[in-house]
Amino acid sequence: MKNILLGLIILSAVCISCSKKDVACNLNDSNVTASASETANVQAYLTANSITATPHPSGFYYKITQTGTGQAIANLCSMVTVKYTGKLTNGTVFDQTAVGATATFTLGQLIVGWQKGLPLISSGGKITLYIPPSLGYGSAAAGSIPANSILIFDIELISVS
Repeated sequence: MKNILLGLIILSAVCISCSKKDVACNLNDSNVTASASETANVQAYLTANSITATPHPSGFYYKITQTGTGQAIANLCSMVTVKYTGKLTNGTVFDQTAVGATATFTLGQLIVGWQKGLPLISSGGKITLYIPPSLGYGSAAAGSIPANSILIFDIELISVS
């Protein structure tokens, strides 16, 4: 009887732990939002370049070119396999997947702009994200990306697992 009770207690603890993890993984709504001035700067770039994009409540803009046909929608714990190009507003490419290659990441380990942008499409989808600094790399330079940069990502979401 004691062994059965102990087994039920352990099983309950495991299930509660899994439930908490699943809840945390489904929360793509961090409190990080861009300032009004950052959002205005992104909007000014879009206007100056005659780009039509949809604003997101957190302050980035996006343009879905293909919604995707997959059933899975990414959450923070998802492994996402993508093809992408990241560039600055002057057109300089700072990162990209090699031709024919993909990259796989845990969504929760990426910049906030990706965390909030990728769940807008499903696997097979394509999106362009226009990300203000606070949803990207912020006020610190990151490699070849200058501090306070607006980032533009063209992303194809190959799969979500």
